[in-house]
Amino acid sequence: MKECNQCGKCCTKYGGGDLDVSSEEIEMWALFNPEIYQYVQNNKIWFEPNTGDKLNNCPFLAIEPKKNEGDRDKFICNIYLDRPEDCRQYPSLIAEMLRDECEMLEPTDLKNQTRAQYKLDVLMIDSR
Repeated sequence: MKECNQCGKCCTKYGGGDLDVSSEEIEMWALFNPEIYQYVQNNKIWFEPNTGDKLNNCPFLAIEPKKNEGDRDKFICNIYLDRPEDCRQYPSLIAEMLRDECEMLEPTDLKNQTRAQYKLDVLMIDSR
């Protein structure tokens, strides 16, 4: 299994307001991260603060500036340390990664998914 290459597939696919967010997370944002909390409405996330319109994507997902013109886009999370728990837990299963065409998977992971799951669990320890 490769390290994450910041392709952004997970964030662009799941980063809309359909993520589950706990009331504890919302309370913490309200107290300590008003720049995040402003995008919360009725305990749901990612609404435009000025209009109340639901956003299609996470407002904190950004494309990292390219070092070279031919480089591919790399996505970054501007609230990585304060991101929702759903984001912290992804990916949790090899099946999810297969479904979402995650670029971390290698051919050997497909041949031995039990071993790949173990590698994923070890890799994600610091993220969860």
